[in-house]
Amino acid sequence: MDKIRDDIAAARREAVVTGFAPVVGDGPRVLVLGSMPGVASLRQAQYYAHPRNAFWPLAARIFGFDAGLGYDERLQALRANRVALWDVLQACERPGSLDADIRGDTLVPNDFNAFLDRYPSIARICFNGAKAAAMFRRHALPNLPAAASIQFFELPSTSPAHASASFAQKLAAWEPALTLPSPN
Repeated sequence: MDKIRDDIAAARREAVVTGFAPVVGDGPRVLVLGSMPGVASLRQAQYYAHPRNAFWPLAARIFGFDAGLGYDERLQALRANRVALWDVLQACERPGSLDADIRGDTLVPNDFNAFLDRYPSIARICFNGAKAAAMFRRHALPNLPAAASIQFFELPSTSPAHASASFAQKLAAWEPALTLPSPN
């Protein structure tokens, strides 16, 4: 019985995941929020690292850079276009990569009040998928007084698990959401 209990405890420890720091440059206007990095991203310590994730090809098409650039160069292209990356969750328990497997009683949201206080230029938050949007609405938005002036866009997930939307459909949704006019 102790062996089974130890195996269960070990499996739960392996399922605890911690997200990344935000990627943000000067004067960001758009914040893209995922739920929590998947296994491939966690292993490589890079946002959207799964080779079939459509995020980088979409961003490259929208902003005119090569999706094959190195990670640091892709991040710089986002910063140059005043787009920041982060996740709704700071930590959670999730075996594997699927958002559906995130244990609801283990969610630790990121501190969006501090983030938005530090970056008041954020005018739009774009959610990479329905799960990110739902978790934000439930765990972050109720405590977020600065949210009244921010636009929210729930976009189709770029994950390879969300194959019901084509690249063209995702592009049609993501392009107008990411290309926010500069403030006057």
